[in-house]
This record gives sequence, structure tokens and C-alpha cells, in this order.
Amino acid sequence: MAPTLPRKSGKRSSAAVPSLRTRLLNRWLRAFQRPAMARLSAAQPERARKRFAGQMRLFYGPPRDARMARIGGIEVMEVGPTDGVPILYFHGGGYFFGSPTAYYGFAKRISQKCGLRVILPKYPLAPENPFPAAPDAALRVYRELAAQGPVILAGDSAGGGLALSLLAQICSAGLAQPLVVWVLSPLTDLTLSGDSMTGNANTEVVLPPERMAESRDGYLSGADADDPRASPLFANFVGAAPVRIWVGDAEILYDDSRRMVAALVDQGVDAVLTEEHNLPHVWPIFPGWQLPESEVTIGQISRVVHTSLASAKR
Repeated sequence: MAPTLPRKSGKRSSAAVPSLRTRLLNRWLRAFQRPAMARLSAAQPERARKRFAGQMRLFYGPPRDARMARIGGIEVMEVGPTDGVPILYFHGGGYFFGSPTAYYGFAKRISQKCGLRVILPKYPLAPENPFPAAPDAALRVYRELAAQGPVILAGDSAGGGLALSLLAQICSAGLAQPLVVWVLSPLTDLTLSGDSMTGNANTEVVLPPERMAESRDGYLSGADADDPRASPLFANFVGAAPVRIWVGDAEILYDDSRRMVAALVDQGVDAVLTEEHNLPHVWPIFPGWQLPESEVTIGQISRVVHTSLASAKR
């Protein structure tokens, strides 16, 4: 069993009061987004994929200067500079929706703030391609990128869990470590055993708790939920690169982050958790005009990235 992280551990900023715009957004999400998510089924993924893509296009518009390529045999989308250290970013979506194209606008913001190219793999999605297709693809992409030079790993929600799963595979295979790993509201425990899965059921404004098991089962397709490649909470991270995690204290995935950091610290990894008060699941993907705290967190991410780059040059 993974250790429990004391509330005083890690870096915390939960005392901050959410902005008025954020409080209004939370009300809208609770009234409309969460019920809409509850109506989506992992057995009919195209509906969820079209809906999410349409929402992200409304926020950011269609891709305008993205480049498509193949790395490790996997199709990827690149945004920003054409060279230099890449941020290898795994999108969220419960392993059955989401895409690099949908994440274009967010990737553009990260690229501009950090001054680096962002690479988003089109990793295989369930139910057409169940576990372990996603972690296998992630490892293939990383092997090719890491052979060319340093890499930064990142992701959100299920993609954050995938990034951490990849980090464990990197440790197991003895590959070159990334400079740093940063993830947002990661899904790290597919046994769904965190206390916040039920304890925060009334405060979560995006993810419907009643759909989590269905989504999980569609992805695993009979595999064990505690397989470390599926649930990095149970993986071995000895010798891993530094990890930075952001999560909201009202999320049902709150304890996925808290216990993940505790497990990493217990294994000697430099891991820091940033908790925010009453911010929605993966809040940085919302544009700054809609959620001001989004810009604050992206600024924090940029500082983490540049600190890792500076450390690598020493």
C-alpha cells in the first residue's frame, strides 16, 4: 500500500482564495460540464472525442503552425521551435478521448512561456487499443527522443499518469533520465482506492466519480489495475528524475497526487506537490481570460522548466 502524504508535506498554496472568475467557472462546470461528462460512455468514445475537440477549438481555435512527424513509429504533433530540448507532453482524456490536435492551443501556451518545442504523441486510445498499448507507445517515443538528447516529461490527468508510468519504465530499463517531470492532476491509481475518490465527490466539478470505473475497465480490458504501468502509484522510481505535481484539493484525484508524491519521496526522489484550493481538474488548460490562476500555474511550470535547464548546464 502506498504511504499517505501528511498535509503539511510538499509545497502548498491552498490558502489562496479562488478568483471571482474561477468561482463562476466552477459553478458552470458543476451545472453543465460534469453532467455532460457523466452522460459520456467509454463504450462510445467518438462522442466524447468530438465533444472535447470542439470545446478546445472554441477556447484556442484550430492548429495553425503545428508540424506532424513520426517518432518511434508513433505519430506526433510538434509546436514551437524546431530544435532544442523538447517537452514530451501526454494529453489527458481517461485513455479514451483527447488528442494532440485538441491540445494544440494549450501546447502553444506552454511552448511560448517556456521557449521550448512541445511534442504531443498520438498515443493509442481505448477501447480500440487497450492497455498496455499507451505505455508501450510512450516508451518507443521516449527511446528515440532520449537518444538525441535531454527530454522533459509532462502530461495531465490520464496523460499525467502515463508520463509517470513512462518514468518508471525509464528507471527499469536504465535509460537516460528526463531533466524533470511535471504533471497536472495525474491519474496514478486505477484501483481507485484514494479517499478523495468518494470524499471529494461533492466538490469535484469536472470528473463524474460514477464513470471512473467504467473508463478504467475499458482501458485495462481485463489487466490488473495495480500493474505499475497502469497505476504508477505502485511503481519503482529509485533513481528517477525530479517530479513536480499540481493538483486541486477539491478534485477526486487529489489523493492520487498526494500519495504519488509520498511514494516518490519514500524512494528518494526529489518530488514536490503544489496544491491549489478549489481549482478545477487540470485548470491550466483553461485560457487565462477564463481562469486567471491558469496563468499563474503556467508561470510556475516555466520556472520549473528553466531551473531544470540551468541545472543540466552545470
